Amino acid sequence: MNKHTTELNFQTITGGVHSSPRHDSAHKHVSGTAVYIDDIAEPFGTLHAGLGLSSVAHGILKSVDLSAVRAAAGVVAVLTHDDVPGVNDISPSYMNDDPVLASGKVEFHGQPIFCVIAETREQARRAARLAKIEYEELPAEIDIWDLDVSTHRQVVTPLTLERGDAAVALADAPRRLNGRMRLGGQDHFYLEGQVSLAVPGEDDDVIVYCSTQGPSETQHMIAHALGVPSNAVTVEVRRMGGGFGGKETQANQCAAIAAIAAKKLKRAIKIRLDRDEDMVATGKRHDFAIDYDVGFDDEGRILAIDYTFALRAGFSADLSGPVGDRALFHCDNAYFLPHVRAKSAPLYTNTVSNTAFRGFGGPQGMVGAERVIDEIAFAVGKDPLEIRKLNFYDAMGVDGERNLTPYHQKVEDCIIQRIVAELEESADYAGRRHAIQEFNDKSRFVKRGMALTPVKFGISFTKTESNQAGALVHVYTDGSVHMNHGGTEMGQGLHLKVAQVVAEEFQIDLDRVKITATTTAKVPNTSPTAASSGADLNGMAAQDAARQIKERLIAFASDSYKVSRDEILFLPNRVRIGSVEISFAELVKKAYMARVQLSAAGFYKTPKIHWDRSKGRGHAFYYYAYGAACSEVSVDMLTGEYIVERTDILHDTGRSLNRVIDIGQVEGGFIQGMGWLTTEELWWDGKGRLRTHAPSTYKIPLASDRPKVFNVALTDWSQAYEPTIHRSKAVGEPPLPLGLSVLHALSDAVASVADHRICPRLDAPATPERVLMAIERLKAEKG
Repeated sequence: MNKHTTELNFQTITGGVHSSPRHDSAHKHVSGTAVYIDDIAEPFGTLHAGLGLSSVAHGILKSVDLSAVRAAAGVVAVLTHDDVPGVNDISPSYMNDDPVLASGKVEFHGQPIFCVIAETREQARRAARLAKIEYEELPAEIDIWDLDVSTHRQVVTPLTLERGDAAVALADAPRRLNGRMRLGGQDHFYLEGQVSLAVPGEDDDVIVYCSTQGPSETQHMIAHALGVPSNAVTVEVRRMGGGFGGKETQANQCAAIAAIAAKKLKRAIKIRLDRDEDMVATGKRHDFAIDYDVGFDDEGRILAIDYTFALRAGFSADLSGPVGDRALFHCDNAYFLPHVRAKSAPLYTNTVSNTAFRGFGGPQGMVGAERVIDEIAFAVGKDPLEIRKLNFYDAMGVDGERNLTPYHQKVEDCIIQRIVAELEESADYAGRRHAIQEFNDKSRFVKRGMALTPVKFGISFTKTESNQAGALVHVYTDGSVHMNHGGTEMGQGLHLKVAQVVAEEFQIDLDRVKITATTTAKVPNTSPTAASSGADLNGMAAQDAARQIKERLIAFASDSYKVSRDEILFLPNRVRIGSVEISFAELVKKAYMARVQLSAAGFYKTPKIHWDRSKGRGHAFYYYAYGAACSEVSVDMLTGEYIVERTDILHDTGRSLNRVIDIGQVEGGFIQGMGWLTTEELWWDGKGRLRTHAPSTYKIPLASDRPKVFNVALTDWSQAYEPTIHRSKAVGEPPLPLGLSVLHALSDAVASVADHRICPRLDAPATPERVLMAIERLKAEKG
């Protein structure tokens, strides 16, 4: 070997899988140099859009006088539904129930009716307020709590899951109880609001820079509204300032409006909603009314259950159907239900159309499951953790068929027993439970509570065709790599993980892999970055592309050096070919000179999954992710105010691609789930006006609200049961329901005022006001 080759032996790859390089944009985030849509240099002559919103929740548009709007300073044009050249619809399923701009009637307070295009954003927004609109107001349905599920209008066909005979088993059960729970919604409250910049091109062409989780869906919606083929529309997004599901479908309206205006006026158009407009005009996490009827034995073992999950869909279907479906898929959480009937009810209301939110209905289903566990625990006089462990799935099927879900999929990878056992020991659950009892016996005005709750979360889109991804990888002659895939980056580190996968395949340093903006011009027909599937799908697609190129390099090296393929080994930043080692860049250059193709399109589709909605049966999920959280709280019995004293989490990410990124996702998911269940209250008045529409009235968790002691660990022994990307597991959504431990710790503290004899039935969000009301109710019931 020559001197150069000998030196190569001391190089090591940095940043492959199972390592923890920092987020690729972390330094840009903290220094303010990360480019978001609003940071893109505006083309010369860019105009700005402002929306005119409805001031009633439900009504006929009798007259719309926009003369003062058109005459306002800086106004160039005013668009209405008549200016939509294609179809005035952005419903994700093309149900024609979600107009770009309202036509004839409005169905929620804050619905966009017209759009002002002006020289500046300020001028556009001020002009929009000058409209004179007359309405014939119609009756409005706002809340779902008192609606009759059996007769009220539903926006899509509901789903029913059944296994066994719940009615007979309930009638025969030794013990039985029923109840109802109110569960609030949640605003996405992403740092970057809805924003799009549309730049017109020649013929039908338009490029839209959009903060969207679904570039291809946004592309198709724009084309639908413009009346042009999808190949005329290019959607690009380098990064989002948060999404959480709020930009899966809800980005489409701003994108379509900007594109329509850009093509009409032949000038670049930018639209950016401010926080109030965004909160009023865009959908949220669905709030639910959960009815349950459960039969159980004297030990606390569930025998049968009948659920109804009614959800506030809003005025259009959007994604309410699949959100309700996923709530049913998770109404078992980690528990085997021998006989079960569960049905969804996506109810029409005159409120903004609710949409995807991290967990996509799964957390709402789990809330119902954990309420049932609490009810049973109080009924039989046991610690709720005992009831949880008693009802866990048994993946080995030792006790009959205690591994079959309500949708008839077997749980074959269940590790929740081990996770809970390890967390119970590491968090000293028994010892602290005893200490809490001693504290409460001595403390009159402050009571403590603790709960340990599990998570079993199914990973896959239940819409089968969404379980696919594409990627494009180029290797340049200097050995550097250009990577593009269909996933979007919203702060979760997806681009970094996929880059790590590519670096691992070529055995090159991570800084040799270029992370590029997601664009429909490079990878077509992308699935939304949702359902926790971003790394699973796009990592596999990128790996496929890299392996195609790698195979060509191996074939070239084998032929050129007259060695067998088995004698070729990719080592850190170099390749061993028989007894010779050369750098990766040198091999690539030689391959180029021999006219070897150094570009490949990769593809992946998730195997095994299938789902028949009409029958309520199928293999809906490729695998499950598991976790558990133990939280302790202190509650002021005089005010209902509380502090989260400590939280311990053990979460399963399989063989993590990047442990630091995954721990961050677990921490963030828990805090977001805790906020949803405790402080984040959405409130509409009787006129359908959202009153919690700004940071002044809507309380997300602050840094000071985090647990005073916060211990987060990932399992170091788990790996995916199925051959996922390097045996890792999804981590986007599964950690959010860990926040349930805080809700149930609060419930435990409240229960102490009645000596833990009465279930507090604490609804969510468990604001201090709601906690105090529960305390007073239990005092009255105790007598």
